[in-house]
Amino acid sequence: MVIDYAARAELFVAKRYAKSASAQYKRFNSASEAIRYCIEELPEKALMGSFLEVNERRFEGKAIQALYEAEAYPLPRIAA
Repeated sequence: MVIDYAARAELFVAKRYAKSASAQYKRFNSASEAIRYCIEELPEKALMGSFLEVNERRFEGKAIQALYEAEAYPLPRIAA
């Protein structure tokens, strides 16, 4: 899976996991920041039904997790 981790990204969180209407949509300066937010800040169940859009490509659930776990992911990860 190829992605530009430096590209701007938009996150659409499933309604049932967003704390408010404004939390359903969030913009990020980089895809890497958006991916980190998805994995480290949102409840694990929130990946189901949420998606990330980067350069007009859509990534959902397991694809977001795979981007975070990829060797090319540029940011430090939380300790397992």
